[in-house]
Amino acid sequence: MSFDAPRRVIAEAVAARACPAAVVDVGDATRPLWREAFGRLTFEVDAPAATPDTIFDLASLTKVLATTPIVMQMAERGTLSLDDRVDGLVPGWRGTDRAEVTIEDLLAHCSGLPAWRPFYESCVGREAFEQAIVDLPLEYAPRSRSEYSDPGFMLLAFIVEDAGGIRLDDRFQTLLAQMGVVDRMQFTPPSRWRPDVAPTEYDPWRGRLLVGEVHDENAAALGGVAGHAGLFGTAGAVAACARHLLQIAGGRTGAFQPSTLAHFTSRRTGVPGSSRALGWDTMLPTSSCGTRMSPRAFGHTGFTGTSLWIDPDRGIYAVLLTNRVHPTRANDLIRAVRPAFHDAVMDALT
Repeated sequence: MSFDAPRRVIAEAVAARACPAAVVDVGDATRPLWREAFGRLTFEVDAPAATPDTIFDLASLTKVLATTPIVMQMAERGTLSLDDRVDGLVPGWRGTDRAEVTIEDLLAHCSGLPAWRPFYESCVGREAFEQAIVDLPLEYAPRSRSEYSDPGFMLLAFIVEDAGGIRLDDRFQTLLAQMGVVDRMQFTPPSRWRPDVAPTEYDPWRGRLLVGEVHDENAAALGGVAGHAGLFGTAGAVAACARHLLQIAGGRTGAFQPSTLAHFTSRRTGVPGSSRALGWDTMLPTSSCGTRMSPRAFGHTGFTGTSLWIDPDRGIYAVLLTNRVHPTRANDLIRAVRPAFHDAVMDALT
């Protein structure tokens, strides 16, 4: 098989300044079939070249690589139930408008919470964030529609930590070991990783270029460890997670049961107009995965320019990591690149 067409898509995207750096990893349940790096870490002509070992701020891939699988394990073990009501787990979550909101609603982005708020402007640390989130007015009746929500996943991480008695980042390292991931991936990366980290944005709030510091301001105000953002990692590490999920989808028990994975990656019914599963998004012809993946495909994107899509029917995954927010988040050319890339990948595999 030839990956010349998707290779051209990414090479042209870098040349068009959709992003300075990109690393792709496409494979099946057993191995990578194509892994390649493109561009340089910044647009400077003398910047270091991207390599397969380049580390990216994974942004909202944190939701599906850390928070969601941890909830999957806790649900299997009975530590949490998807039907558990938030008002029984979070002090201060009170009101008749939100009394019926559950863990499942937070995962499916249909809790009524808004998409985003600049909590970092006035909040530092978990206690302040939790209070700010529970004080938020709901923007719509729970389960009446879906609104992608960072606050919902911040709250979910607080629930996970309280129910398990373990910090999210510590539990995540255990999860990685169970999944057999040996490439670099973690919250709050050590300074020794810095030469390999793709810079993100020059941040006016912090007054510096971000290299190895989480781009998301709310995650930064939470110390770099949050349910919605904070992970850094290589394409190889994300791909290793994807292979583990494909193996489970094929019937092998791993970090969780095949039935649990199937449940969490199936589109929710009963939420009008939603493409969301639990944590994951699902395939629509208008989504970032393009038009050629199977209906059961599931995936997610990250604000910094990252994405992961997995097609269990075709037995394939596609990882695309970029730092499209360098030097500014105003650059949104990646939106057109993602579906073109995925369509080219799927064509190459036929």
